[in-house]
Amino acid sequence: MAQLLDIFRDLPGFLDTFIQNHGIWVYALLFAIVFCETGLVVTPFLPGDSLLFTVGALAARGSMNVWAAAGLLFTAAILGNTTNYWIGRYLGPKVFFKDSSDSLLERLLNRKHLTRAHEFYDKYGGKAVILGQFVPIVRTFCPFVAGAGAMNFPRFIAFNLAGATLWVGICVGAGWFFGNIDWVKKHFEMVVLGIIVISLIPVAVEVVLSRKKASRQ
Repeated sequence: MAQLLDIFRDLPGFLDTFIQNHGIWVYALLFAIVFCETGLVVTPFLPGDSLLFTVGALAARGSMNVWAAAGLLFTAAILGNTTNYWIGRYLGPKVFFKDSSDSLLERLLNRKHLTRAHEFYDKYGGKAVILGQFVPIVRTFCPFVAGAGAMNFPRFIAFNLAGATLWVGICVGAGWFFGNIDWVKKHFEMVVLGIIVISLIPVAVEVVLSRKKASRQ
């Protein structure tokens, strides 16, 4: 676990070393990380926003092709979210509507995170798939909840495409334009936290608007 935390703290260094040792296999690694973070409800701890920002910064240095990396990350997010949706369609009723407190399934899934994502989905409906893409942990659980709630699949895919496009475009783009500034390199962890805060702005706006709408009603 300590080694994993060290990797998260210095993603640029880790990816630089990986590229030097394994070359184009870095693309497979990036695909696997994003697919697992978005597609498997048991891996919400994997880096998302910080990884995309780092990819943009390394691509700007010439360490990898930005279009290939962004396209691969977009595909991984789409496939991961879709996989998670179908897992939710199958397992959702067993999680939310049956007493599974003693089952292996219950031990593998984090009930608190699931409940949080469920409340988020109930509040924002289909838009939760887009907004949730920018919220750590919720990003992992929201497609599962959408599947458990039996959201129409074509509707889910439309929101899925929009959310993945915005998420990958904003985070990789930010890394491309700002990741190699000296101050950013020296304060990488603070910058990543700042990206997460900025990415939550659409959610905050939606909360304010929904409260105003509720007060008028």
